[in-house]
This record gives sequence, structure tokens and C-alpha cells, in this order.
Amino acid sequence: MDCFRLHKHKANKDPLFLTGVTFPSEYPASPETLVKLTVYDSKDKSQESSNFLGSATFSVGDLLRAKDERLTLSLRSSDGVCAAGTVVVSRLKMGEMEEVDVDHITTDIPPQKCPLVCDSVSHACVDRENNPLTGPVFKNPVCKVYRFQTMDSKWMLVREQMEECTLSFSIPRQLLSLYIQEDMNRVQDLRELGELSPHWDNLRKEVMARYGGIIGYYQETLAELDKITGRSFKPSCCKAQKSLEFIPINLHTQRMRVTCPRKTGILSRLRQGASSSPRLKDAFYDIVTVGAPAAHFQGFKCGGLQRLLSRYEAEKKSFSTAYQCIYYSPEHTAKAQEVLSTVSLLQPLITSSADQLLQAAQERSSTGLKDVLKKLSDKTEQFVHTLKDELVKSALLALHAAQPGYVSKNQKPAQAGQHQGHVHQCSEQNPSPVQGLPGHSPATSVTESTVMCNNVDGSQTTTKGEGGTLPLKHQDSIPHHQEYDEEEWDRVWANVAKCLNCVIAMVDKLQEEDNNRQEPVPEQQLADVITSHNPGDWKEQLCPLVTRLKDCVMEVVEKAKRAMTFVLLQEAACSIPQGFLLQQRRDVVFSQALAALACGFAMRLYAGMEDKGFLRQLHLVGLVAQFESLLSTYSEEIGMLEDMEVGISDLQRVVFKITEAKTDDLSDLQPLVCGRRDQFTVEVPLPRLVFQTLPEEIKEGKPLHVFPVLFNVGINEQQTIAERFGDISLQERINQKNFEMLEAYYKSLSEKVPLECLPCFQTQTDVKELLETLGQNVVTKKRKNVEILWIAGSICRRLNGIRFTSCKSAKDRTSMSVTLEQCALLRDEHQLSKDCFIRALDCMRSRLTQGDIGQWEDPEAGNVSENKPASRHFYPIALLLVSSHLLVVWLILSLVFLLAKYQ
Repeated sequence: MDCFRLHKHKANKDPLFLTGVTFPSEYPASPETLVKLTVYDSKDKSQESSNFLGSATFSVGDLLRAKDERLTLSLRSSDGVCAAGTVVVSRLKMGEMEEVDVDHITTDIPPQKCPLVCDSVSHACVDRENNPLTGPVFKNPVCKVYRFQTMDSKWMLVREQMEECTLSFSIPRQLLSLYIQEDMNRVQDLRELGELSPHWDNLRKEVMARYGGIIGYYQETLAELDKITGRSFKPSCCKAQKSLEFIPINLHTQRMRVTCPRKTGILSRLRQGASSSPRLKDAFYDIVTVGAPAAHFQGFKCGGLQRLLSRYEAEKKSFSTAYQCIYYSPEHTAKAQEVLSTVSLLQPLITSSADQLLQAAQERSSTGLKDVLKKLSDKTEQFVHTLKDELVKSALLALHAAQPGYVSKNQKPAQAGQHQGHVHQCSEQNPSPVQGLPGHSPATSVTESTVMCNNVDGSQTTTKGEGGTLPLKHQDSIPHHQEYDEEEWDRVWANVAKCLNCVIAMVDKLQEEDNNRQEPVPEQQLADVITSHNPGDWKEQLCPLVTRLKDCVMEVVEKAKRAMTFVLLQEAACSIPQGFLLQQRRDVVFSQALAALACGFAMRLYAGMEDKGFLRQLHLVGLVAQFESLLSTYSEEIGMLEDMEVGISDLQRVVFKITEAKTDDLSDLQPLVCGRRDQFTVEVPLPRLVFQTLPEEIKEGKPLHVFPVLFNVGINEQQTIAERFGDISLQERINQKNFEMLEAYYKSLSEKVPLECLPCFQTQTDVKELLETLGQNVVTKKRKNVEILWIAGSICRRLNGIRFTSCKSAKDRTSMSVTLEQCALLRDEHQLSKDCFIRALDCMRSRLTQGDIGQWEDPEAGNVSENKPASRHFYPIALLLVSSHLLVVWLILSLVFLLAKYQ
């Protein structure tokens, strides 16, 4: 799209104004199109008062036919008589560097003027909405184009483009559907546990009722979201709106594209050859801005997720006593969810491979038989390995004990003589399986041990034995049934491996016979072989073994599923009601975080489709996603930061896959989410022609990993209070922990990917050196050490990572951070003139809220050595606020002192 640059001259001390005009795609221009320019004199923008100066009219054809595509027009007053000045209209193509044309104009711009060339709120620069690669994800672009002077007095073109992301709503909608389906499946699994004793049956009903409440609430929220059309982001004014709590706040993408000066002509080429510095390369820099993922509707009165989860786990053991259930640690609960997820995934794959094996046998394809058998063996071995865990065996025992009629051995003294072969003697030398029960606390009290006997009253703490009244032993607390065989699970589980071995042996036998038949044999023997082996023999011989394998897998899945469901029932029973509320809060925060991550991944993937090094890094190691947070560690923002920490950490459970779209229709190119809470997969479809250019590993569906890291440095006046009078240990712990994760990622990357795959920058600082500096800053006690954010962001860009910037609402602090980072990149990577740094910063911020600009100034930008970046510090002005807080503290202390004195 072409744009028009207008220069208006007046006879005063400030003779030059610049503005830009574009033709949107919905109103295409032709040579016959008439354009009318109307000029106003705006003396006070704050009062929106302006005076009409004059107007001029021209056609697009006149401009295209004019010499140098430049028109000089006289402004006429409303009566068409008086001349009010002159307007120069010139044609500008985005991406062209018309240095000769602009030097004589731009050098006269007063220092306070912004060199804004073009400003548009529609399809100004790149029509991405109709692009099959980006259209499904990004929309409503807002573009600004600037020209800034470099240190060698040339001019670079800088284009900012901000867009909304459709994933703001589509990802939460999909997640809500998955949450609903998962919880409905959980309810069905609980029903399928069968008949339970009255105690466990009541707990099951209560848990199912809780799940029903969450399902109903999620269904209502999803219905409300489905009613919303046209909107692509949630504004900050709606951050506490109940129906929008799963939607991220102000999710936008921002790209700064830099087109460096190009020299033309023989003299210019000679000068370029004589220059000691290489010509700078064009580049673009992406960043995703989003409000901190947090449960704003639920509030932060009791803190955020990190604090609530810690408190909940500490109190969970007492919940298990109150609800008479077995306490399982978070690790064992996670393991139960992993087993359920894995067996549900592997069972259909094993069944499918088994059917393919029979098909290959029917076709007597030796090569096909071998390939399918390898696939079947791999999946079955993975299946067996997953279930090789004592948790399954112990949970099966507990499930049997929870059924009616199953009693503790201590309740059967009268039956001891009749069932000597079934009842174990109570002694330290013959402990019961409670000692092997994962998650059971060694410190469990006698009362806690007693209540785990399902058919014993919870108040019963003793039982009569041979020596009178004795306390119930800790190891005797798990109930046993005389008919339950504790070795049954081992036999069932081992049968899967045995069946697989039988199938492998039969395939080897068939292939050996086939090889023998291919050797030269006498005619009579050959006739006997043909007679005794018809084409259906292979399938007939394999079918019983394959059927037996499938039956064994089904039996194991059924038992493991019931056992793990019982573990989760106990975990849920111990969680009522706090655990369900925490899970709901965690779902909300994760939904916001995943929408932002999916947006950033799609943006980074689209930008790197032609970068072979990036694609290699993507499937060999994965990408780092660096979240920069500007939240303070004071008041409600502590809770937001605690929510954000858990939400970003939960993103480790997400993998991405690149798929081939069914069609090139935009609806088929929308990223899709599948999976369950313990493991989500985001599928990013690409058009067929684009998909074919990817490496084979990616085309085959290899999971692509993302490594999220979070660094936080509060920079506002509330952080000043927190650092003087509060506690910033949360921020310090987050930064230290995530530094270690970033360091581990770099180590893995350097071992698997050559350094040539990483992008090159003008600043030659090594990534390893930057990591060392970051590590030093993380442990340094320094107020508002924003160097942590700058170094972490620099490392992320050098590692082909995805950059995110967040504050409470992704407005003031976020915009100040992004614009300062952009100007620093122009200075460090594209030789932005030192004298233009502040001017460029003011220009980029000219349409932003100015309240916090003082916090983000770079005071040394105009006096920086050529090879040393400027010191980057924020200077919040909070003296008045701090003074008022000190006064309040003094008054409170005085009141306390007086009360103590008179009491």
C-alpha cells in the first residue's frame, strides 16, 4: 500500500509539519481517484480546538505523472480566494529508502518534532489478515512508520506494527471444552468403580457433586464466550469480569521492522567499500504484550496460587483425617494422572498396531510384518514400563479394601482358625502392604491409621487381641480381604509382556519358514510346501496370539484405570472444598498463559519458516519463552505474581505439533488444543505448500517443546515501598530459579545445536558471558535491578526465543518497557544516532499514556560510549506516596504505644 507524505510550509519559526495518508484495502485507489486535503491549525490539542486554514484537491493520476512523483499544491481558503500556504504531496512506498529526497526536508525538523512518516489504523503496511499463513491468528493491525538518523547521517526506516490475536478467545474456548470433557470423564470413571462401602460411597457422591458444579460453571462460561463476536482481545477494564476470567488481558503482538540505509550510485559504492564498518542488515524484532496471567475475578485477599498451594499441601494431611481417606502426595497424584493419560493413549495405538500386524500377515508381506512388529513392540514395552509402579499395586489393594464386606484382619479373630491359609499374623516380621503404599505418611498417628479401615467406625482405635486390649498397629491399618490375591496384579501385568514375546516368536518363525521356502528345493518338496501352506496360514497362526495380547492389554487397562481413579478419588475427597477452588483458579491462570504462549509460538514460527537453523533448533531442543514481568511485590500485585509464577510453570506441560491443514481455508488454519490437564498439545496447521518445506522430523509430528522462564523486577512506586519496608524474597526466588532453568536450556542447546543456527547481532557479547552477568545480577542485592530484565531479554533474542512483556494490565509499564527496548535495539544494532535516542523514544511514546514515562527514561542515552550500552535505570517518583505511608505507619505506632501505656 502506498502512503502520502505531506509537508506544509508557513511563514513562521516552525515552518514544517509531516503527516501520512494511506488508502485502506477496502477502498482501493485508481488514477482517477480524487483526494481532498484539508488543513487545520491546532493550537491546543488538549482542548481539541482548531482553525480551518485551507484545502486543496488533486487526483492520484496527477501525483503519479508528476516529476519525481511530487506535487506542490496551494491551499485555498473556504471562499477559494485567499492563499493560505503550500502543501507538498509525495508518493512513498513502504520499504523504499529515498535518502536523496528526504535529506533536505528531514534535517530541518525541529528537535521536538517526531519524524513520523506514516500513521494508520488499518491495512497500512502488511495485509496479514488475507495472508493464509498469518490471517487466522493476527488481525486489526495498527502501523506507524518513522525515519531516524543513524550515526553516519543516513536514514533508517522503522515500522511498528501492533496486532490483535484471535487466540485470545479461541484458546480459552477450546480449553474450557477440554476441561468439561475431562471432568465428565472423571465422573464417569468414579461411577465405574463399582460398589463401595458406605463411607467411600458417600465420599464419591460428594466428589461427583463438586465436579458437577465445576462442569456447570464452565459450561455457562463457555456459552457466554460463544456469544461474543468480533472482539479479539479483553481490555483491562474487563479484567475482573466473571465471564471473561479465562481470557488474557490486552494480548497483542508488536513487530518493529528496521530497513537500513542503502547507498546507490558509483560514489556511494566507493564510499561503502572504503568504510571500515560492514553495512547493517535489515531486521525485525517481535514481542508479545499481555497482562499478567492472574485470577482477577477471584481476587488476591488470601494471596495467589503459589502461596495458596503451599498452604493447601501443608493442611492436606489433616483433611485426609477429617474425611477418613488415605493421603497421597502431589507426586503420587501426578503419577496417577500420568498413568491414566498414558494408558488411554497407548491402548488404541497397540490395538491399531496389532490389527495392522494381522493385515500384513494376510498379505504375506515380510517387510511390512517386520515394520509393524517393531512399532507394536515399542508401544507395548512403553505400556508395560508405565505400569511398572508400586502405586498401581497398592491402589488396587486399597480399592479392594474399600468394597463392601472387606474388613481388616484385626476384625476377624474368630475366623483366624478357619482361615489360617489366608490371614497373615500381625507381627513386625510380617508387615502389611501399608508400608509400601506410596504417599502414606510415616508420621501418621494411630487415629489416622484407624480411620482408613472402611468398615470400622472412625472412633474405634483399639481391638481385642490375645493379650487383651491393644492399640492398632500402624502397619495393620490397611484392610485386607481373605480372598484378595496380592500377586494378581503382577501376573496380569506380566502377561502382557509374555503375550508380546509369543507374537514376536511366531513372526520370527513365519519369516524363517518363508526364507527357507525361497531357497532352491526339489520339485516334490516344493509341492509339499505349497500344499501344506496356503496364503491364510500366517494370519491364522498369528490371530490367536494377537487376540490374546489385546485381551491382556484391555484387562490391564481396566484394572489400572480403576486403581488410579481410586487414588484420584481419595485426593479429591481430601481436597473438598479447597482443592476444587484451587483447581478452578489454576485453570483460569493457565488459560491466560497458554493463549499468550500459543500466540507467541505462532508468531515466531511464521517468522522463521525460511530459517533452516531455527527449524533445526525447534525440533532438536525447542524454544525458550521468556516472560518479563514488571509487577511489584506489594499489596495485590504480590498475589498476581504468585498466580503468574504457577501459570508460567504449568506451561511446561505443553508441547506443540505442526500439522498439514486440510485446506487453505482460514478456518482450517486455526491452532487447535487437545489433551488433558497433565499434558496439552497445541497443533499449528500450515498450508500444504508451506508444510512441505519443513524438516522431516517436524512433518512426522515430532512434539516441539517450549521452555518457559519468568523474570520479575518491580519498577513502580509500590515497589519502592516494598523494597524499603516490605519483603521482596518472592521476586528473588523467582529470578534465581528461572535463571537456573535458562542456564540449563542453554547447556542443552549448545550440546545439540551448532552456534551457526543462532542469529547474529552487532554487539559481539557472547551468550555465555551474558549468562554469567545475569547470574551475578540475580544474586546482587540492588533496588529495582532492571539490568536483570535487559540481559534476560537479550539472551532470549540471541537464542531464537519468544519474548513476552507483562505488567498488571499490559498498558503503561509494558508500553514504556517495549518502547525503551526498541530504541535500545536501534541504538545497539542499527547505529541510531545518540542525539536521536530521546527523540525517537518520545516519538514512539507520543500516543501513549504519559503518566509513567519518567520511570522509563534512559538519561545516559545521549552520552554513551560507542561500545558500551547506556545504563538503564528506572526512576519512579514516589516521594509523596512514601511520605504519606510513613506518616500512617508513625500514627499507628503512636496509637499502639499509647494503648499499651494506659493498659
